[in-house]
Amino acid sequence: MTGEVTLRGRVLPIGGLKEKALAALRAGINHVIAPARNGKDLEEIPRHEARQVRFTLVKTMDEVLSLALTRDPFRWEKRNAKPRREKSTPAKGSGKPTRRIT
Repeated sequence: MTGEVTLRGRVLPIGGLKEKALAALRAGINHVIAPARNGKDLEEIPRHEARQVRFTLVKTMDEVLSLALTRDPFRWEKRNAKPRREKSTPAKGSGKPTRRIT
């Protein structure tokens, strides 16, 4: 993250949004949170690269925190598509069942 926030929580514009967004894309980051006042700078980013990144424009730090600290439900569902099931099997020699997650 880069940028500046006022004491009242307003997000101020940043410089070099194009370069920062392209660097994020090269690093495998596909969601960029940027100041709303930098919206005009999105036009500088080449279309084929801009399509690969989701941009969210924010005005306040509350918006930033709610986006940055909330789990992305779509990414979570894709990563955990196969539900785990627990199986009880007796441990060797103890006669007590143990749990194995598969």
